[in-house]
Amino acid sequence: MMRWGDRLRVSIFGSSHGPEVGVTVEGLPVGTIVDVSRIQAELDRRRPVGRRLATKRHEEDLLILDSGVTDGRIDGTVFRAHVANQDVRREPYERSRDTPRPGHADYPARMRYGADADLSGGGIFSGRMTVGLVIAGTLARGLWEAKGVEFLSFCRSIDGVDATVPETSALAELRAAAARNEVGCPDAESATRMAVAIEEARRDGDSVGGVIETRITGLPVGVGEPFFDSVEGAIAHLAFAIPAVKAIEFGRGFGAARIRGSEHNDPFILDGARVTTRSNNAGGILGGLTVGTPIVFRVAVKPTSSIARAQDTVDLSSHQAANLRVTGRHDPCIVPRAIPVVEAISAIALAELGLRGGFLS
Repeated sequence: MMRWGDRLRVSIFGSSHGPEVGVTVEGLPVGTIVDVSRIQAELDRRRPVGRRLATKRHEEDLLILDSGVTDGRIDGTVFRAHVANQDVRREPYERSRDTPRPGHADYPARMRYGADADLSGGGIFSGRMTVGLVIAGTLARGLWEAKGVEFLSFCRSIDGVDATVPETSALAELRAAAARNEVGCPDAESATRMAVAIEEARRDGDSVGGVIETRITGLPVGVGEPFFDSVEGAIAHLAFAIPAVKAIEFGRGFGAARIRGSEHNDPFILDGARVTTRSNNAGGILGGLTVGTPIVFRVAVKPTSSIARAQDTVDLSSHQAANLRVTGRHDPCIVPRAIPVVEAISAIALAELGLRGGFLS
């Protein structure tokens, strides 16, 4: 199932070590501006090149528009765009095709699709597939940004190092601060410690995970399609399409289970003529609908599954226990590169709901 959405239909295609990866998008309003430089900038954010803490796989990720755009605007036909896969090395995966890598989708994918499934670099289960999400997300984001909505994702923690980020901080300030370091964290002191943790894991032949927080401001009240297509449901659906995301929470999240209703409820107050809330434990969502306060959610990203240490597995051809040392080029921490992807999926989810609810046209 490579397609998502009803009004905004997003389909990703390709594979990690195939000729290309990309996306088709249907349902964008005719005349929507396609800012190629903006899309390329977002693709560059998820690239590892120039980052000492990331994989050594070098892909240019140059955006190629295939269809759907005339004179810089959506023309009503299917939008299609892709980037080429150039730095492809299948050999390490061919050597270990019968020994599934722990933490990867190799085993269930082989059982589902057979021995001929292309799982080089993870195949369709690779983080490489998020290229298409970033392209579509940048387009979707533009629909809301034209109405004053802002999106920001940043690194909240890595390997137990937690950033201190005030709830009241302006998104522009957080964005600028996060851009000053390689891990994408607006807390400079914590960012330094996070980088040390990643480097230590790399030297140990291991990996680390972390948490990405997203804040979205400026949304009108009432976006969402309860019961089953709540704001949380739409965002969570797409968040779990990102490889390595294992959990999500909105607002106070799991912490809400440890406090009383009198603490968790957000009292309504007046800010001039505007109704708002004194706190934001609900993360900007009540009953699956936006409240008008900032949407706040966090996703947990697991440690990179491909590590240099030897691991136990089985040989599917001989049905014997085996030992595997994964080779190739891998990130010791996926979190920094996943940040623009999380921003992208939140924009896709909210654009779908905005189109369905009549907030976008």
